[in-house]
Amino acid sequence: MKPYVEMTKEELQELKKELSEQYKEFRGRDLRLDMSRGKPNTEQLDISMGMMDVLSSSDDLTCEDGMDCRNYGILDGIKEAKELVADMMEVAPDHIIIYGNSSLNVMYDTVSRSMTHGVMGSTPWCKLDKVKFLCPVPGYDRHFAITEYFGIEMINIPMTPSGPDMDLVEKLVENDDSIKGIWCVPKYSNPSGISYSDETVRRFARLEPAASDFRIYWDNAYSIHHLYDHDQDHLIEILAECKRAGNPDLVYKFASTSKVSFPGSGIAAIAASQNNLVDIKRQLRIQTIGHDKVNQLRHVRFFGDIHGMIEHMRKHADIIRPKFEAVIHSLEQELGGPSIGEWTNPKGGYFISFDSLPGCAKAIVAKCKKAGLIMTPAGATYPYGKDPQDTNIRIAPSYPTLSDLLLALELFTLCVKLVSIDKILSEKE
Repeated sequence: MKPYVEMTKEELQELKKELSEQYKEFRGRDLRLDMSRGKPNTEQLDISMGMMDVLSSSDDLTCEDGMDCRNYGILDGIKEAKELVADMMEVAPDHIIIYGNSSLNVMYDTVSRSMTHGVMGSTPWCKLDKVKFLCPVPGYDRHFAITEYFGIEMINIPMTPSGPDMDLVEKLVENDDSIKGIWCVPKYSNPSGISYSDETVRRFARLEPAASDFRIYWDNAYSIHHLYDHDQDHLIEILAECKRAGNPDLVYKFASTSKVSFPGSGIAAIAASQNNLVDIKRQLRIQTIGHDKVNQLRHVRFFGDIHGMIEHMRKHADIIRPKFEAVIHSLEQELGGPSIGEWTNPKGGYFISFDSLPGCAKAIVAKCKKAGLIMTPAGATYPYGKDPQDTNIRIAPSYPTLSDLLLALELFTLCVKLVSIDKILSEKE
């Protein structure tokens, strides 16, 4: 099929009539399809069920240093769990603190602590006239929700194929001391699936911020979430690069096992310089006596070490790889010829980023919803939910069954076609 923009008004109207009949049929099927969030599906959760059997009431729940994991104590995580998570995060164990199940909670706490008590002795952000954050877009909606909640002004930074626009990042960070941070998902980014290039990581590490309390919020959520064994993105380790550049305190690095073990019962961690860790622990020892050490021990006994974790992630990949490939195949087959969209083709992570014709994303998502397909709201991948071009839609293939996903893709591409035709017809008129 030739591109829609090359079709005559009459050809487009005839095609719209045909596609509208297909859409009417979909609406009559009372579908309940959901591609709204990047959740593991039941099959993925099932591969971790052995974790429920590695501890029992007859087991010794003492960790390597003799601490009884059932009791109070150990603020920053048991030694063996720190070693396991440190290997996943590619840092030394003495540079991390282990928390509860949610890295998002750790990020929230980090922003909250900066608001009320400052960063390593700096003025608390709540006492400043203006606090700003840089937000690579499209990006992770829950990151943006945190900064919006605290009243922090968010500034869009366009994403490129190699990561955020570093020329703009450097210009802003180095000339405005009200800019206190930047959100980053550096590997298999949410939603684009892009991984930062070596040059991008090195430029981050060599930033010279105007604000001494500026921090890079490095959310490496998908560090081991590859789709393929022999075709993977690789990322320079940011803490080591910052130390090499003479900026050891510049970054907070976050990760969790949320999409490795159980999303609701994983373990999260922050990695940072010793100076940052001392600052964090000052607050943490007031906030808690320690996180769930039994769950930490459970993870260690289930995975054993990083090699066990990597083998486990291969099982995840085997489940979700066909879904990602189905999305790419459907988009290429249905939308490639008409030339009414662009999309990413990631090697890992949980999302595919789709860009419609300008001004069409909200209408596409709304049309999908009317026919029974729930998508992430259009605009969610931008601060304040405002996509200036109204183009970006996040596709989350993991949760539906493959058969439901194929049906959802059929409906999604149909809605893209119908909305795109309306857009092109309006321009022809």
